[in-house]
Amino acid sequence: MRIVCIGGGPAGLYFGLLMKKLHPQHSITVVERNRPYDTFGWGVVFSDATMESMKVWDPESAAEIQDAFNHWDDIEVWFKGTRQRTSGHGFVGIGRKKLLNILQKRCEALGVELLFETEVNSDLEFPDADLIIASDGLNSKIRNAYADVFQPDLVVRPNRYIWLGTKRLYDAFTFDFRKTEHGWFQAHIYKFDNETSTFIVETTEEAYEKHGLGELDQQGSIDFCENLFSEVLEGAPLMTNARHLRGSAWLNFNRLICGKWSHFNGKSHVVLMGDAAHTAHFAIGSGTKLAIDDAIELTNQFQKLGHEKDKIPAVLDAYEEIRRVDVARIQNAARNAMEWFEVVGRRYADTLEPEQFMYSMLTRSQRISHENLRLRDKTWLEGYERWFAARSGINVKEGERAPPPMFTPYTVRDLTLKNRIVVSPMAMYSAKDGLINDFHIVHLGSRALGGAGLVFGEMTCVSPDARITPGCLGLWNEEQAAGWKRLVDFVHEYSGAKVGIQLGHAGRKGATKLAWEGIDQPLPESETWPLISASALPYLKHSQVPRAMTREDMDRVKADFVRATELAVTTGADWLEFHAAHGYLFSAFLSPLTNRREDEYGGSHENRARYPLEVFKAIRAIWPKEKPMSVRLSCHDWFEGGNTPDDAAIFAEMFREAGADLIDCSSGQVWKEEQPVYGRLFQTPFSDKIRNEIHVDTIAVGAISEADHANSIIAAGRADLCAVARPHLADPAWTLHEAARIGVKNVAWPKQYYSGKGQYETNIERAAQTAAGAK
Repeated sequence: MRIVCIGGGPAGLYFGLLMKKLHPQHSITVVERNRPYDTFGWGVVFSDATMESMKVWDPESAAEIQDAFNHWDDIEVWFKGTRQRTSGHGFVGIGRKKLLNILQKRCEALGVELLFETEVNSDLEFPDADLIIASDGLNSKIRNAYADVFQPDLVVRPNRYIWLGTKRLYDAFTFDFRKTEHGWFQAHIYKFDNETSTFIVETTEEAYEKHGLGELDQQGSIDFCENLFSEVLEGAPLMTNARHLRGSAWLNFNRLICGKWSHFNGKSHVVLMGDAAHTAHFAIGSGTKLAIDDAIELTNQFQKLGHEKDKIPAVLDAYEEIRRVDVARIQNAARNAMEWFEVVGRRYADTLEPEQFMYSMLTRSQRISHENLRLRDKTWLEGYERWFAARSGINVKEGERAPPPMFTPYTVRDLTLKNRIVVSPMAMYSAKDGLINDFHIVHLGSRALGGAGLVFGEMTCVSPDARITPGCLGLWNEEQAAGWKRLVDFVHEYSGAKVGIQLGHAGRKGATKLAWEGIDQPLPESETWPLISASALPYLKHSQVPRAMTREDMDRVKADFVRATELAVTTGADWLEFHAAHGYLFSAFLSPLTNRREDEYGGSHENRARYPLEVFKAIRAIWPKEKPMSVRLSCHDWFEGGNTPDDAAIFAEMFREAGADLIDCSSGQVWKEEQPVYGRLFQTPFSDKIRNEIHVDTIAVGAISEADHANSIIAAGRADLCAVARPHLADPAWTLHEAARIGVKNVAWPKQYYSGKGQYETNIERAAQTAAGAK
């Protein structure tokens, strides 16, 4: 094959040398606009996994690269007059120029043609090429020429950064956070050779503008950064190697995702690689890693499918399918880390104590979890657990293990939960006439015995026509209240759990079949009841059309909630939650997708929240002052024109001012055509934002399925409580079992079950030993 790599960065060079090594008959040219052995940039960071792959694919270049690596295990954070350090993180860094020089030299030795100082404007300049690698970077001319095919999605991120260097050497990956009169700046610092360190300075657009950095030349920006970070620099000057850039050299990061990675231009197959196909923020140092991994996987597919020209289409399809998954995973982690730094000032630096700030920063990508930190640096994590426990009122004796964060108590108003695990409200559709029956007693009672700190019943409806289905629980009469009291009394007598009641009204999502008979499907006309909502919009196209609520309707529903709250007081329940999420009645008022009103209850945030707040205030006035109330919010509608996390934060602040103690942060189920973006703990960022920007306690929900998740969320201050749903359906004793799984033995089991505790813990220990021995 005739192969041309346009762009002499890591992707193009490494692919060229691998293909030439494995199939010397290929004619391979790498075209680079810069001079031979010349490049810009400072240091780059590799992962151990990528380095191991390079050792397999080309041991010669890998050995030289590894010899040039700088290794460090520690992360050090300078923040608010403190210096905190943790170990076991295993970074490797190398100068970008050194890396490319090694790859250039290896290409030459293998017979790859390197063509320098050549500007390529089009792939059509190489009509004899069978395969063209477009590795020409973020501003790829090749990709841009076929934008309709490659479908690039380029987002300019809000923060500004400048990439500098210094001759001061650091023995840890160092982060320095400094506050100025206009906002926070942070430096990302790491050594990449024996005499130089990378020094990236980042800040918000607002701070950049107010300090006038855009009006300075590069030297002016360097002088500013040297002054701001003088303590960590210890007098060492900062340097730039980007004198070729005009102005101050402050940049915005560009996040790139492409819909397609390859194209046939009529003569040649063109494929994107490296930054031309995707970018990952420097916060987790993965740009070079992704480029090298691209080169390895494309080579791997040629090895598997064949090096003949007719195999190229299949190779490119397989390459994109495999790499897209890994790139999405890395980009997701990079996005989390990037967004952490973008909001670090207002969300974390201004509010968190140094110890929790450090933990939050270490886990910012959500790839590093609580137990992963224990593997990396057990001493540091145990010290942090002691600090967190002390903040929760637990003084751990010398030599004792501190409880993990999820097993610390939580106090709100006069109520203390024994731990921070909540059994989510989960619809069981098993009531008749709204009454709790034996199923609910066993179902909820078993979860209380299973160790959770707070157990919620399902959404409990305030009137017959407020129900989602005929099987929903209700609280509109004294018989129903008596059933609730029976449950509350059982939980209080036989467990240390507390009981929560979630009051709600189905609105336009009411009068539907039981879930297992057809979720969201409308009841037959003979079994239905009239529906009301903010506006006359059905949930499904064939659903019943609700009536837009009149003021008379509003008064009646408010009276229903007041009555239900009065009944809830008589049950002895510990907690009340106001359901304003998931497209039900009050959620329908809050969302612009479902609220099309033109009166004082529609339009602005204040108007859309007017009626939900009116009802909330009415029941808060009745619910005992010593007992907490939370509000369940859909923090993202996942559909264009709907509420976003920014809107949710506005509503959260309104409810906080109205007396809400916590915001229960969920999302979705407002608009049937929603397009959620799922992922690891995908709803936790909503809780994080509201807790740390609106300064109200929160409950995190969604894809929390193990103790490691809960401990990471709570320890980082992303939520105060974690609500666990589906895992509790599969395992009523989820909390007790998770405690045993992570080796926490001082969590009390029900006395009736105590004889099973030791055996369960022993079996887990034996299984772990067996697994360790098999490795």
